[in-house]
Formats: sequence, structure tokens, C-alpha cells
Amino acid sequence: MTTAAEKRQMKSAARLYAVQALFQMEQSGQGVDAVRREFEDWRFGLGYEDGEDLAEGDVDLFRATLEGAVNWQAKIDQMTDRALVAKWPIARIDPTLRALFRAAGAELVAGEAPPRVVITEYVDVAKAFFPEGREPKFVNAVLDHMARESRPEAF
Repeated sequence: MTTAAEKRQMKSAARLYAVQALFQMEQSGQGVDAVRREFEDWRFGLGYEDGEDLAEGDVDLFRATLEGAVNWQAKIDQMTDRALVAKWPIARIDPTLRALFRAAGAELVAGEAPPRVVITEYVDVAKAFFPEGREPKFVNAVLDHMARESRPEAF
């Protein structure tokens, strides 16, 4: 039986993997199906030599986030552009942040999680990638703007 805490951890892991997968798709030019298969076959719950295991991810959330990011990419990128400073269109931002905004945007546009949960989760993902930087605060501000645009009834 999976506990509530384990389910939350699996959802958090799925979000982190989705950002990594979207980044990989952009950098390598691979399609969604190939990258999804690679992550599900080789990354989810994989053990490493140092004994540290990667968390098992929520496969359904991972798939839905990837598919949503691909299917809604134009809409998500436009929402992101509106949330960014005019001088910083999405094409000019860090590719990791671009992948993060697309994954979060997919959940904001078509996901089931409340917007505040999505924001908190992806700010945590930003902290994992940028532990010393200002990026988590930037991500919080951009995602707050995107959430208020896509789901104003939640605020």
C-alpha cells in the first residue's frame, strides 16, 4: 500500500523527470515517445553505484505532463512570454527553465493539481537545478502569473 507521503514523493519525482525529459527533447531533437520510453525504462527508480536510488515516479503524471507540454507548447510558450519581462522572450531564457515552464504550464493548462501546488512543486524543482541562484524566485513569479492567467478562478 502506498502512503500519501509516498504518492506525493512520486508526483514530485515525475515533475522533475518531466523537466529533464523536456530539456533532453529540446537539446537532442528526440521525439516525445523515444524520450518517454527512455525515462520509464532507465530512469524511474534506477539504482546507482553509490547506493543512492532515484525516486520512483508517478508514471501517469509524467506521461500527462510530457504529452501536455508537447500538445500545448504554443499556448504555454505564449503564456510564459507574457509572464516574462519583454526583453526576455522564452527563446532567450535558460533551456532548463524553458523546460520547467513547459512542464508546469502543461499542468496549469490541463492538469488536475491546484495551481498553488503546481507552483510550489516547480519552485522546488528549480531549487534542485539552481540551489544557489535567484532562479527559484524568478520561477515563482513567472508561474504565479501563468497560473492567474490560465486558472483565475483558483485565486
